[in-house]
Amino acid sequence: MATLVTFHAHPDDECIVTGGVMRKAFEEGHRVVLVVATRGEAGEIPDFLEENEELWQRRVVETHAAADLLGVARVEFLGYRDSGMMGDELNSKPGSFWTADVEEAAQRLAAILVEENAEVLTTYDSFGGYGHPDHIQVHRVGKRAAEIAGTPQVYEAMVRESDFLEAFRRAGMDVPEPMDGAVPESEINVEVDVRKYLEVKRAAMRAHPSQITEDSFFLSLDEETFALAFGTESFIHRGEGPADALAL
Repeated sequence: MATLVTFHAHPDDECIVTGGVMRKAFEEGHRVVLVVATRGEAGEIPDFLEENEELWQRRVVETHAAADLLGVARVEFLGYRDSGMMGDELNSKPGSFWTADVEEAAQRLAAILVEENAEVLTTYDSFGGYGHPDHIQVHRVGKRAAEIAGTPQVYEAMVRESDFLEAFRRAGMDVPEPMDGAVPESEINVEVDVRKYLEVKRAAMRAHPSQITEDSFFLSLDEETFALAFGTESFIHRGEGPADALAL
């Protein structure tokens, strides 16, 4: 049995980007650990929060519910604040993940990697998928933490943009413009077929109702289009040795 640690920026990122791999690892008998940098304080505020309930509190509960579905054995939050989208005034707010010292944050993550004797770590590509500051910081912190901990296998999760754009077209939605600065799809060297786990992956998304609503892109797609967008999870493998099935 190996240990997979998946490192993410905000609650709900885990099921969108690596939910299939997480469930696959669990079903194959491996230990799955989820580490989240922030509690998603800058997310959309739903109208169903309880009196005096903060958004971050709801999102932590949602994260644990999704983690249970994905087979996660341990959930940890690093304690940084959500930095908001690039250019938001929250970027520079004290305590934001974007302003965190990379070495200090990496030491926090590395301590978990060492404690878990993790063989595999997933982070994000250098653009953070879509240029979000916290996602870019996940790349930087994750890379350094793996160096500190000696974690041998690092996989940078990235979305195959062409599949997402085609999913938008099929769904009849406005198609976003290709993102300037995105890591090219040609960098992908590992793809994991997770179609077997799409039902649980979608259920994990649904476990985050404060941010992923029933009429969202994620939950409104028909099964075929959902499979196009989310049935394959793509990575850039930076570790040494075999990369098959994330080397688990």
